[in-house]
Amino acid sequence: MKNRLSAEEERVLHGLVKDAAGNIVLRLDPAGFIVHASENAAELGIDLSSLLLMPHIADYADTDHAPQVARHVAATFSGEELGGWIEFPVRDCSGHQADPGSQRCTALSCQRWYAFSLKLIEPDDGTPQGALGLLRSVQQRYALEGEINARALTDPHTGLANRHAFLASLRRSLTQGSEQVVAVLAVDSLRAVFMQYGQRTADEIQWGFAKFLETMVGCPQDNRFELAQLDGDRFAVLLPDMNVRQARSWVHDVLKTFAGLAVTSARRAPELTASAGLARVEVTVDWTMRQAELGLVMARAGGGMQIGVCNQPVRAVGDGMAVSRAMNEAMERAIDQTVQRRA
Repeated sequence: MKNRLSAEEERVLHGLVKDAAGNIVLRLDPAGFIVHASENAAELGIDLSSLLLMPHIADYADTDHAPQVARHVAATFSGEELGGWIEFPVRDCSGHQADPGSQRCTALSCQRWYAFSLKLIEPDDGTPQGALGLLRSVQQRYALEGEINARALTDPHTGLANRHAFLASLRRSLTQGSEQVVAVLAVDSLRAVFMQYGQRTADEIQWGFAKFLETMVGCPQDNRFELAQLDGDRFAVLLPDMNVRQARSWVHDVLKTFAGLAVTSARRAPELTASAGLARVEVTVDWTMRQAELGLVMARAGGGMQIGVCNQPVRAVGDGMAVSRAMNEAMERAIDQTVQRRA
């Protein structure tokens, strides 16, 4: 390896590092192996003085991105006009201990994203001189994008996934083919609580119910369940590998547990119960959610603290008329049942 850079190398290097203080500068041989690195390359664990064999630049990319980096380098040396930058994560697990027995760490917190630019050094007397590369950290941008995406899919009050995130997950579940159920749960008469006790109390009840559901679905045996907040008072849980009977049993335990925890001796404290609607995951996302919502309407119409299951047969829903009729029929039956019960 040469101790000094040639005039051509200096020209390329000047173009790379102009206004790029703090970036990592690398020199690669024609095969893509690192033969020189700036001192700040140590932050990536690149210490050429301690290595017998020079590492390839792709060796420092995360496993899933290494082939892409290798192809980019090979294409550059073959003369393809790629231009621009390639971005890939470098795995830094210095502050993280991987799970015992795992082949490699998969924690997203260990990824550090970099942009990589590569410029060829003109051959000297026909001999390939390699290339000079620049690694620029773009971790802050990826972290910001991740935070923005997370906020867009999270309810700010409870911290749960929101409707958009849940519907996207439900859409993926429709392609799996296994038996699954959606449960829509809500605290009964939360609007009445708001009218009597104010918004602060209603918000506290909403937050408390969210944390209660989070605990119920977070049990080790139920860690496959997905929980989201659909709107102010309604929550949804996706129950995989369950039929309606099994889902009804699980939801019954949830409602019973909540009612027991909500019991209070204070005279002014509201009496809290919850209801739920169940539906099989089938046909479309809209069909599934409408069936579950209808089940919740039926449960509440029956006096609350119940589980409603809308058993409307699967039918074509292309124009929406069939769903509209099904909803009207279910509402009429629920109202009739309530009137007969009170007569």
